[in-house]
Amino acid sequence: MPTHRYSVTPHPIETLLTWVKSGEIAIPEIQRPFVWEATKVRNLLDSLYQGYPIGYLIAWRNPTVRLKDGTPSAGKRILIDGQQRVTALMAALLGREVLTKEYETVKIRIAFHPQEERFEVTNSAILKDVTWLPDVSTVFNPSTSVYNLVTDYCVSNSGISQDVVFAKIEKLRSITNNHVGIIELADDLDIETVTEIFIRVNSAGTELSQADFAMSKIAVNETYGGNLLRKAIDYFCHLAVAPEFLPRIESADKAFAGSEFLPQMRWLKDVNDDLYDPTYTDMLRVAFTSEFGRGKLQDLVALLSGRNFETKQFEEVITEESYGKLKKGILAFM
Repeated sequence: MPTHRYSVTPHPIETLLTWVKSGEIAIPEIQRPFVWEATKVRNLLDSLYQGYPIGYLIAWRNPTVRLKDGTPSAGKRILIDGQQRVTALMAALLGREVLTKEYETVKIRIAFHPQEERFEVTNSAILKDVTWLPDVSTVFNPSTSVYNLVTDYCVSNSGISQDVVFAKIEKLRSITNNHVGIIELADDLDIETVTEIFIRVNSAGTELSQADFAMSKIAVNETYGGNLLRKAIDYFCHLAVAPEFLPRIESADKAFAGSEFLPQMRWLKDVNDDLYDPTYTDMLRVAFTSEFGRGKLQDLVALLSGRNFETKQFEEVITEESYGKLKKGILAFM
């Protein structure tokens, strides 16, 4: 009988957002630039408002996480596929800031027109137009009084029925009741199988690679500095293309600016040729091969998970050593 490698369970979006806020579900790419245009966020909300499906999310419970008492735990749900959609929902509905592909921290505001039941990216014209609610995150804020919101709107738009506006606002608020299917990978799958599953998954038409999965794995580990290491790789690749970005890192990311990584990449600010611009895949392969003597990135993921290739068990000491080696390799690459 074939092994059950995953389960599919529908969950309300409200539950998903609650998990994100509480840390029950982790988004390993949360520090990675949000690549969606604001119009895609608008379209996502419109799809939810119209009752259209928005696709499945894929999560995996990391078997390397241990509880405070040292006992093993399946750990958090690590969100592997669907990060852009969840981040978009966090930005639009919760008012959270996102990091753009230009590495700028911005707030994406989506406006809603109750009378016409349509969404738009908020702009200066919308801000001056009283027929629009300029930021839907206000509607979802627990401290917002829907009664006051509707009353104020109708005062600004005379002749509009409060009942009609109230019905549209309630329809908008109800999108968090829409269900999204979460494909949860079995927590007892070996790391090679999980990697293969991820590689076979398409996200927005782009096949996930072993490097994508490795970067996700690195970003989610804060215990051994994986989140900072992930940013170092991203920043280095970005500076290789846009050296003028350095002052922005120094001013906008104080924590990283004070790390040991930034001094190793300052030389890029004086590089004007484009003979070679490394990708994060290049950095990972070179660092992994030089420090570990291996070439397959799925082995890197296994080692970062603490995989003992001889015993087939997961050991925390291997995880710690692997992050240390990878860090050394990345610094050498820089």
